[in-house]
Amino acid sequence: MLTGPGQAGVQDVAAPMAGPGQVVVDVERAGVCGTDVEFFTGEMAYLHDGRAVYPMRLGHEWCGTVSSVGDGVDGSWTGQQVTGDTMLGCGRCRRCSSGRQHVCEHRAEIGIRRGWAGALAEQLLVPQTALHALPERIDVVAGAMVEPGGNALRAVEAACLTAGDRILIWGPGSIGLLAAAFAAAQGAEVHLVGASPESLAFATSLGYERTWTAETLPDVPFDAVIDATYGPDVPRAAVELVEPGGRIVLIGIAGRPSTIDTRDLVLKDVTVVGVLSASPGLAGAISQYASGAVDPRPLVAATVGLDEVAEVLAGRRPPGAGAGPKIQVDPRR
Repeated sequence: MLTGPGQAGVQDVAAPMAGPGQVVVDVERAGVCGTDVEFFTGEMAYLHDGRAVYPMRLGHEWCGTVSSVGDGVDGSWTGQQVTGDTMLGCGRCRRCSSGRQHVCEHRAEIGIRRGWAGALAEQLLVPQTALHALPERIDVVAGAMVEPGGNALRAVEAACLTAGDRILIWGPGSIGLLAAAFAAAQGAEVHLVGASPESLAFATSLGYERTWTAETLPDVPFDAVIDATYGPDVPRAAVELVEPGGRIVLIGIAGRPSTIDTRDLVLKDVTVVGVLSASPGLAGAISQYASGAVDPRPLVAATVGLDEVAEVLAGRRPPGAGAGPKIQVDPRR
């Protein structure tokens, strides 16, 4: 539980009870991501506009097994390994009825917004409509990587790649590396830009030989650029680097506004796409994980228990952690 900026610890709370249309999931893995860190530091915008308040329980990347169901839920869900959508729309508005519940104005977000408790716990309450069944071929480590995978897949789909296209992905974190994997699976030539030697070395260890810093980036045309960073200056660099008629995909959110000269977009005939949430990409990520086209598990550096989460949120890596960017939590430890 987070009780304030920099204040986190394990608490005993009441076990969730499934209401109508809901299920209780026994959590087997949950991931820690940059959004969670922003809540820990107090920087997350939702804390300042009232859409989230302390105390709160984080955890929106998860997988587990359904242990009980509420009224109106098919009993066959019991015992099913699942993951689920973070975005819980109201179900009544125009956006929800058109399949865009992830941008519903009144949505809750599991572990993030409007008080819906997240997966950093032994059990999680979820609407049945948010569930995605996981095939046996996906283990718990990959299952908890479906949510970031859905985000990354949406970014790659927005780039509209064809085999042989050259894509530049700025930011070799979890989303950037997953985007690289999905793009490579489509036959694209993948280039990665990062700031730290360690992150670039890890990307190289995964087989991405075209890794660069901003200073060493080669002068070649890029058909698409994905910004998977928190850098406010990256979108402007993407406009400069993308080919005329190309596409820029923005999935990272900077801490301060980015500035782009829209005349450059017009004169280069560039398409710019923003991506919020994994929702429309979850099924596709599950499919590609299950087929073996993309394996997210090498990105997981360590698995910790609930009592170690505060240290992770504070930026300290667990002893013996690998080089990957993702830390997962096993609440059963």
